[in-house]
Amino acid sequence: MLQYVEASEQDLDRMLDVYNHYIENTSILFNDRPVSLEEFSTRVYIKHNIYKTFLIQQDNEFCGFCFLTRFRKKRAYDKTAEVGIYLRPEFTRKGLGQEIVTFLEAIARKQGIEVILASISGENVVSQSLFRKLGYEQCAHYKRVAEKFGRKMDLVDFQKIL
Repeated sequence: MLQYVEASEQDLDRMLDVYNHYIENTSILFNDRPVSLEEFSTRVYIKHNIYKTFLIQQDNEFCGFCFLTRFRKKRAYDKTAEVGIYLRPEFTRKGLGQEIVTFLEAIARKQGIEVILASISGENVVSQSLFRKLGYEQCAHYKRVAEKFGRKMDLVDFQKIL
């Protein structure tokens, strides 16, 4: 069973380590270099009234983090959030994704969020499969919009109306 703890400023370093691992070693994130702590702190919300970031723990061990973040910075989009899940590599492919997404959906409902979006690298077929399995519909497919590791990559968006 996973435990979720709302993230604090003191957690940013270890969350950033996980995030930068994916930047440096995978095509899941399209950044071409690691991000700084300052830049990262603008991407996740700490102690926000609506958008939440959580540490994920299993048996008191830090597994990674997940969050709901603002879709766009306009009031018209206040009932929509984007989801993000980043697990330490040793915790991937262990079937944790479904529980984490279900948890985030419950938080979203509690916060008055009505639509959740997930933007996923075209190469990340595992995450695409997870979101499809959980009832998310593909709503966009941007072809060859990113380049990383010398490859052109797609971005696929999914959405679920809660």
